[in-house]
Amino acid sequence: MFWFFGGILALIVGYFTYGRLIERLLRPDDRPTPAYALGDGVDYVPLPMWKNMLIQLLNIAGVGPVIGVIIGIKFGVKCFWIIPLGCIFGGAVHDCVAGFMSLRARGGNLPALTRWSLGRWYAQAYSVFVMVLLLLVVAVFVNVPAHLVEGLMPQTASLGVFWAAAAVIFLYYIVATLFPVDKIIGRIYPFFGALLLIGSLAMLGALSCEVVANPALLSETEAFRAGMFHDQPVIPCLFVTIACGIISGFHATQSPIVARTMQTERQARATYYGMMIVEGVIAMIWAGVGMAVYNLFPELMAKPATAALVTGTRHFLGSWMGGVTVVSVIVLAITSGDTALRSLRLTLAETLRVGQGAFYARLMLCLPLIAAVVGLLWWSTQRAETFEWLWKYFAWGNQVLSASTLMVCTVWMMRRGVAPWFTLLPGMFMTFVVSSFILWSDPSHAGCPYGLNLPIRTAYAIAGVFTFLCAAMVIRLGGEKTETV
Repeated sequence: MFWFFGGILALIVGYFTYGRLIERLLRPDDRPTPAYALGDGVDYVPLPMWKNMLIQLLNIAGVGPVIGVIIGIKFGVKCFWIIPLGCIFGGAVHDCVAGFMSLRARGGNLPALTRWSLGRWYAQAYSVFVMVLLLLVVAVFVNVPAHLVEGLMPQTASLGVFWAAAAVIFLYYIVATLFPVDKIIGRIYPFFGALLLIGSLAMLGALSCEVVANPALLSETEAFRAGMFHDQPVIPCLFVTIACGIISGFHATQSPIVARTMQTERQARATYYGMMIVEGVIAMIWAGVGMAVYNLFPELMAKPATAALVTGTRHFLGSWMGGVTVVSVIVLAITSGDTALRSLRLTLAETLRVGQGAFYARLMLCLPLIAAVVGLLWWSTQRAETFEWLWKYFAWGNQVLSASTLMVCTVWMMRRGVAPWFTLLPGMFMTFVVSSFILWSDPSHAGCPYGLNLPIRTAYAIAGVFTFLCAAMVIRLGGEKTETV
């Protein structure tokens, strides 16, 4: 119980201390932001700070800090201190620096920033990787909320309900992608944000009351230990499983959306660093729910995380309020899926140098993307295992993206004369995590995705050498004299 409440407190303190330090390193000023310098009425539109904060939070807080942490809590109580430490020193720094870079680069997307920092060849491969990952994100964030909608109606649950929900959700994604950011996203997100806050606070309150009466719910009881991940190393597996609750490369693909609507650079810390801290609090809440539910119903540890989610909401909040909380989780998925598709359009437009002022141009770019997502969605529903594979590769790719983004951030910081350690150290840690995971991973390890299946010590050794070489490359590139973005 101490680690749970202490972790939430640490996140709050981290925002006002380490977050302020990162802001000083970035040196925001009063220069015109892209929203004013490049206003086009579609993507470059000034929005109020509170609305930008909500958009950023709902963009980044998908199902990772819920589903991911419910799975990840099977690593034990250590999650309650790893999540806040990872958020404060890794995830929030990643989001804030990447977002500020985009703000200074005319709202540029990650591939453009990577080309400037790491070179053309890396950027080309990176662009393809980013777009494939965003396709996976959209497919995942149609599949998950559609299944949750189906689960809310067990008396009528059928494949027909799933596809009807999926069709409505995906249609909303398309509309939100094609229309100006202030017409759909800017208007509907306050309502979505209210649902999220109500659901999260209700769950925190109910969980806290029950935990105070029964502290064992947030401890590794004998029944809980029986279902823990004993055959998976914490490094790298925990940091891949909790894909968004600690650090997430996907967040950097969303940052340019708000970079194009921000009114002043001085809003960056609250919008980028602060909203990742809020996501960390959400992750802590659901990690607590996961551990409490697994202690109360140990048999759920062998079932999908969505079963623990639904059971937890009904146990702590009852059928009605529990249903509202499940709806808030559905909102998390939907509000990441819509902007993932929008980010995919913007990235593709930037790569192909296609202007987005005309509706026809936006529609033509979206048509092949829509076809690709429909194909992925159809494939993910063929068997239960296919969606699990989709999620696993999304989680793995997400952390490859976070490591690459932090490398870009380090080069950018160094070329501006700022000490690189604040981004280099978490970047190299994530490089070690993803490289060791790829080297060790194999389906024989509790259903992990395909990798090289090397012994863990061998994987650590090779990953360590690779990480050292990456650090040397980043420091060399950061020392080059070039025009600052």
